[in-house]
Amino acid sequence: MPSECGPGREHRSSAAGNRRRLTVVLLLVGGYMVAEVLGGLWTNSLALLADAGHMFSDAAALGLSLFALWFAGRPPSPRSTYGYYRMEILAAVANGAALVAVSIFIFLEAYHRFRDPPQVQGAAMMGVAVGGLIVNLLGLRILREGRRESVNVRGAWLHVLSDTLGSVGAIAAGGLIWGFGWTWADPAISVLIGLLIIYSSWRLLAESVAVLMESAPRGIDVDQLHRAMAGAAGVLEVHDLHVWTITSGMDSLSAHVVVAEGCPHGALLGELKNLLHHRFGIDHVTIQIEPEDFEQCSGRA
Repeated sequence: MPSECGPGREHRSSAAGNRRRLTVVLLLVGGYMVAEVLGGLWTNSLALLADAGHMFSDAAALGLSLFALWFAGRPPSPRSTYGYYRMEILAAVANGAALVAVSIFIFLEAYHRFRDPPQVQGAAMMGVAVGGLIVNLLGLRILREGRRESVNVRGAWLHVLSDTLGSVGAIAAGGLIWGFGWTWADPAISVLIGLLIIYSSWRLLAESVAVLMESAPRGIDVDQLHRAMAGAAGVLEVHDLHVWTITSGMDSLSAHVVVAEGCPHGALLGELKNLLHHRFGIDHVTIQIEPEDFEQCSGRA
């Protein structure tokens, strides 16, 4: 006797809000990216060009995130019974991998500049970087709320954060070059930014891969959940318990519950559903009720 509850209106409303946020930030980032490319070429600054590269990857990441949110909103089909929610997770993996790729490119270019430092216009470099910093701070503010709701949006937020770090680094490098003539500051700060980007993207990749591997959601103690379900009145045993994440904010559970003779199934399902909702935040639930003498074709997990 399964009991299921599909994704509610709250998830769809959250996705619509995230689409609006991503669209606004995409317009901001795309517009200033051109200015940073021109500024980097004019001043001959790796930090600015790296920052422009960040912005390009930001624009690509934001576009990918928007596409994923749109595609994930398509209705389920006979072949894709869960719908296309996992598209958001795939976009998050792609964004995390892109962040690592950008960092590797920065390291390689910085190596060459350490060996043969070029002349850099520090003052102009600072001016262009300040504009990029303002744009990125606006983007971070717009995406701040959405990153708590969606790992996909969090990936886009991390791209903008890495670009913000790039702008701060470019300002610092420009000041050191302008004030002291330290041309090595440009590649040195770029390397530091690359390391920070890799550090920030690692958690995104780990979390996204965990979702694809259908690991238990972060923050849910499966042993505690098992004990809570087994402690409900009339429950003799809980087995074949699985908890996983379909997409951000949509955790799922399936379980077989062995009940004592005479236990009202409907009342028990309602009690378990309320328990899982209020204590563990799980609403997409499938429970198979089994009488005590129920015989299965296969052994219990």
